[in-house]
Amino acid sequence: MMELTQKQWVRHAVTHPVEGFEDMRWKKAGSLKIALIVIVLLFFGQIAYGRLYGFQFYISYDKTFNIVPYIVRSFVLFGAWVIGNWSVCTLLDGEGTLRNICVYSAYALIPYVVQLYLNVILSHFLIRDEYVFMQIIELIGVGWTAILLFSAIKSVHQYSFKKTVLAVVLTLAAMFIMLFLLVLFMSLIQQIFIFISTVYTELSYRAKV
Repeated sequence: MMELTQKQWVRHAVTHPVEGFEDMRWKKAGSLKIALIVIVLLFFGQIAYGRLYGFQFYISYDKTFNIVPYIVRSFVLFGAWVIGNWSVCTLLDGEGTLRNICVYSAYALIPYVVQLYLNVILSHFLIRDEYVFMQIIELIGVGWTAILLFSAIKSVHQYSFKKTVLAVVLTLAAMFIMLFLLVLFMSLIQQIFIFISTVYTELSYRAKV
């Protein structure tokens, strides 16, 4: 079987959606460092897409910059996907490790990340009548990533087509549950903080009186 560098494995996995991840699995290839770089690029790509998009295509009405939504759309969603898939596929006798799920899923996101940056750049050169070209690029990037992600899960766990579909559906359900619980937890923390702040303010006021 082929001997490739880590960078060459990235290109092989992205350009060969059917056998790319399968080859990676058998050669035990894949770099956690490169996977992290992809997620960081996704984070900055989301920011660029939301803040630097050409004004003729998108106008941001946000007066202040809030980094939290971009963290959620990149690091949090990706982490929820990896943990959710690992949890679900552990019950479904999947063979993938947490590390491999993370690496393969990050590699699968590369077309989506590329289209983010490409469309941001094109938004400053194209006119509104040429927006269809940007839509095509976005469609290709999202569709390509969806195919790669499905192939990655199928290969890393050695599932059949039907079982992979089931795993993806259950993973999305697990993500929804985790994010819902995270929102509840953050809301609880906020309420506790408000309560403590109120008590402190009241005690400080009484102490001065």
